Amino acid sequence: MNDKFAARLIDKIAPFRTVLTKHSIYGHIKSIEDLRIFMQSHIYAVWDFMSLLKVLQRDICCVEVPWFPSRYVSSRRLINEIVLGEESDFDSQMNCTSHFELYRDAMLECGADTSSIDKFLELLKGGMPLPAALRQADAPYPAAKFVESTWRFVSSGKTHVAAAAFAFGREEVIPDMFRSFIEGLDRNIDVRLDLFRCYLERHIEVDENSHAPLALQMVEELSGPNEHSWQEAGDSAILALKARIALWDGIRQIIESRRSLVA
Repeated sequence: MNDKFAARLIDKIAPFRTVLTKHSIYGHIKSIEDLRIFMQSHIYAVWDFMSLLKVLQRDICCVEVPWFPSRYVSSRRLINEIVLGEESDFDSQMNCTSHFELYRDAMLECGADTSSIDKFLELLKGGMPLPAALRQADAPYPAAKFVESTWRFVSSGKTHVAAAAFAFGREEVIPDMFRSFIEGLDRNIDVRLDLFRCYLERHIEVDENSHAPLALQMVEELSGPNEHSWQEAGDSAILALKARIALWDGIRQIIESRRSLVA
């Protein structure tokens, strides 16, 4: 990456990244009931990740007919590699699946309720605007706020802004987050969660070794030598990290509220 601008950006986001990677949610899931609550909100972040990815593919690659070569020579390859891995990966049995579908299967495996996310997608397919679909599907409040935050990047019209949210708010930080999840699950839950572990471990593997470096290269190409673009990229990364912190805070509160009701 452009050393000067990249160093500034990384320094700028470091405090928010630290808060996120050390969040208490990772050790707060102490039962299968807690995990179900977590997954019923987190599935929305898994879904809108794909939407953020797709807006990048739309902006960076040519997805129209007739086809023309995109000017983003490096990023068009990078984004297509990431799309391949996220939309058409293999599960532990070597069946082709998207990471969203793998996560939904993991929800079913542990008894989590998929009715909200299923209804949400059906409403969107029927043409309902996203805010109304979130309300009609009764999306958990933290999840709805997170999706609305992501949608500001999706609809910004600035590809480098969406790319920074994707790279620094998702791909780069996910391996550390998910390692902490696995450590918490191993300590607190004595239930086989093969599909969920597969989802977490697969993201650690592909994001750390492939997707995160590719995403960072994409931010470099899209922002170029433009200092203002790098400033916007940094602001976008911070907003994305703050949104994830708020999501984790909100899910933790839902878990705590359920515990107080059953105590």
